[in-house]
Amino acid sequence: MSYQQLIRINELDLSSKKVVIVGAGWMADQYCQALKAMNIQAVTVISRKEQSAKACCEKYQYQPRHGGYRDALLKLAGADLIIIATPVHELKLAAEFAAGLGYKNILVEKPGTLYSETMMEWAQKADKQDARIRIAFNRHTYPSLWKLKELAEIDGGITSCHYTFTEWVHTINFQNNEQDVYQRWGIANSLHVIAMAHTLIGMPKEMTSYKNGGLSWHPTGEQFAGAGETDKGVLFSYHANWTSAGRWGIEIMTPKNAYRLIPLEKLFRCPKGSVNWEQLEINAAYPTVKEGIAEEVAIMLVPEMENKYPLATLHQAAKFLIFAENIFNYPANIT
Repeated sequence: MSYQQLIRINELDLSSKKVVIVGAGWMADQYCQALKAMNIQAVTVISRKEQSAKACCEKYQYQPRHGGYRDALLKLAGADLIIIATPVHELKLAAEFAAGLGYKNILVEKPGTLYSETMMEWAQKADKQDARIRIAFNRHTYPSLWKLKELAEIDGGITSCHYTFTEWVHTINFQNNEQDVYQRWGIANSLHVIAMAHTLIGMPKEMTSYKNGGLSWHPTGEQFAGAGETDKGVLFSYHANWTSAGRWGIEIMTPKNAYRLIPLEKLFRCPKGSVNWEQLEINAAYPTVKEGIAEEVAIMLVPEMENKYPLATLHQAAKFLIFAENIFNYPANIT
């Protein structure tokens, strides 16, 4: 595996690259922080409102544009990377518009869209446009994940896995998004850890899932449990209880050790025959930047890196959405 190479992406000279961010909210700010740390100076941030664009750019000395992405993208003279960081319902629309203008390298914030059938249709359309569009599951590029992959391979491979995706629903701000985002919260939020786990162990081949209860804003369930086997022959189980305590986490077993990503940014190991967990050292190229952001940006800007560090294609994202729809009992399309 390539943990050591991932933590040295700060050795890449990306200073001449030109990046455009569509959106000026919290996630756009995270990208700006990463781009500044990577010494990328030619960055344009597009927002509908002049105030939000300026607020996002002021501390980074980046170029704000307001009035919406359609007018701005038409006027820009190309870019090495377009990052789509709008609210959920605009992600696909903005990305498709950029691809329609001929932009070929587009990173779209997760989940891209809330429905698997919409994602599959989008994937087929993007194939015809010959556009490289990736969904930004930034946890797929966590140094902790790649360190775990490396150690598990040395141990002889992953033999089983358990993960949890309990949500702190009492902290959700229900004013930030449209209602179907909350009704499909398992895709809008929990999918981050679910997809991370299955990049380690493969996609489900067989699975049994159970659901209990329901919330006023999430009627398809509040407690979730299930188990199955992946296409890599790994047995797995999952659990979440949105009306109790808990957190996100992934545990895997190998012939020699047990490992925990709890929290996901950190890695712990318990050797066979022991009950003691030791925290392993995890390094990062840009330790002051949100984990996974600079890494996925570097992979987008240096496409050959994706041979070692695969990002989520639209086709792969569709598989994640189908899996989540099975877990949470969501329909595959807008009903």
